Amino acid sequence: MRLAAAWSWRLLLVGAVLAVVIFLVVQLRLIVIPILVAVLLGALLVPFVTFLQRHRWPKWLAVTVAMVGTLAFVGGLLTLGIWQIVRGASDLAAQSVVAWTDIKAALLASPLHITEEQLSQAFASIVQTVQQDSGVFVTGALSLGSSLGHFLAGMLLALFATLFILIDGRGIWQWVVRIFPRRARRAVDGAGTAGFTTLQNFVKVQILVATIDAIGIGLGAFFLGVPLAIPISILVFLGSFIPIVGAVATGALAVFVALVYNGWVIALIMLGVVLLVQQVEGHVLQPLIMGTAVKVHPLAVVLAVAAGSFLAGIPGALFAVPVAACLNVIITYIASGAWKPDAPPLTEPPNSALWHTVPQKRPGYSQDGNE
Repeated sequence: MRLAAAWSWRLLLVGAVLAVVIFLVVQLRLIVIPILVAVLLGALLVPFVTFLQRHRWPKWLAVTVAMVGTLAFVGGLLTLGIWQIVRGASDLAAQSVVAWTDIKAALLASPLHITEEQLSQAFASIVQTVQQDSGVFVTGALSLGSSLGHFLAGMLLALFATLFILIDGRGIWQWVVRIFPRRARRAVDGAGTAGFTTLQNFVKVQILVATIDAIGIGLGAFFLGVPLAIPISILVFLGSFIPIVGAVATGALAVFVALVYNGWVIALIMLGVVLLVQQVEGHVLQPLIMGTAVKVHPLAVVLAVAAGSFLAGIPGALFAVPVAACLNVIITYIASGAWKPDAPPLTEPPNSALWHTVPQKRPGYSQDGNE
């Protein structure tokens, strides 16, 4: 009982602190989300800037090339995808009506004995539901300007934060380390370096996995003659950054387009292509590449995405895996005691993520952790 009571009050205290942190993050989400996006972009672009500087590029030029190149790449993808979708929107609407007519005729002729009256009642029920919930749509339309303003402000904040990370990321991190007590600075510095290294590995691997998904599903749509293959590939690439949810949504979109334009047979083949690509990702790419890079079990990934989606929706699903991976490495590093001056050398195998992310002893700290 004494042991249970001791654990209970400690767990309650930790839970209360976590609840306050989550509450603050939710309240400050318009600031927290852009900062997290900037950290992800920084983890991707810092090695590139360092590579350019090693080849005698001035720092200002390396940072400019990294920022402008990233904006040009993302903007080009979005422009190409939006242009393709707008160009084919009218045709997609017309084909959707034809497809609905064919599906309706197939249901009326099916062994299910569905009548015209039942289909009309179902359609009327859908229309009535939309009319009842029209207030939600009106409210959303009225708040569109505010939401758009928040999005633009968050995007500018993310760009400025990324720029400062690329210019003076080391100085920013040293300022954060100096906030902590002197005796804890060595542990905080080493844990932060380990977490940032893991974040870099996650971003690189996620881009590779997203590219493979986009190429696989895009080529499948192209060879099957499914229209809008390029926008589908772009959406698959962008959606792959949201684990599980993004892949399912973009795959369903590809199957829907195939159904509308090409019929049931091509839609089923497209579904097979999507499932094949997702199986390769889930059973080959994720365990071999992502698992090696971040050392997070697939079950932990599913639970993290579910918890992040429940707490913060799409942003929570987007940041759930990198946050879980960084916390895993940070906690493991601190618990290992490798940050202590008299700590024995690590016994992890050479292919361990901890082995690669543990920093060496850093100059500027004395044996007691003081600067």
